[in-house]
Amino acid sequence: MNLKVLLPFRVFLEVAGVTRLVAETPGGAFGLLPRRLDGVAALAPGILIYETAAEGEVYLAVDAGVLVKAGAEVLVSVRRAIRGRDLGQLRATVEREFLILDAHEQATRAVMAKLESGFLHRFVSFQHD
Repeated sequence: MNLKVLLPFRVFLEVAGVTRLVAETPGGAFGLLPRRLDGVAALAPGILIYETAAEGEVYLAVDAGVLVKAGAEVLVSVRRAIRGRDLGQLRATVEREFLILDAHEQATRAVMAKLESGFLHRFVSFQHD
């Protein structure tokens, strides 16, 4: 199989010769082999594992996204991804990187909520004047 992992702003990874792939969905983990039927699955944040003859098992920490298998092509589209060979090191990296981004996203959402609230208050007062 040919695996391509897409992020919103770039191609994260392209690998040919993938012999198996394991991904996590909200309903549980599932595996893909080269002759499996085509399909689409929503991915949950977690670890995606793929294996090639040259590299062996490789781990990808991925955020929520979508996996599409069509023939020998497997396309994974996620918001964030980190590659690693050691699960312990990958876990530490994920905690550090993803949690920092989540804190930034929460701060951004709080600012946007304040801006929207202020806009609505001004708009309502403008209509009553």
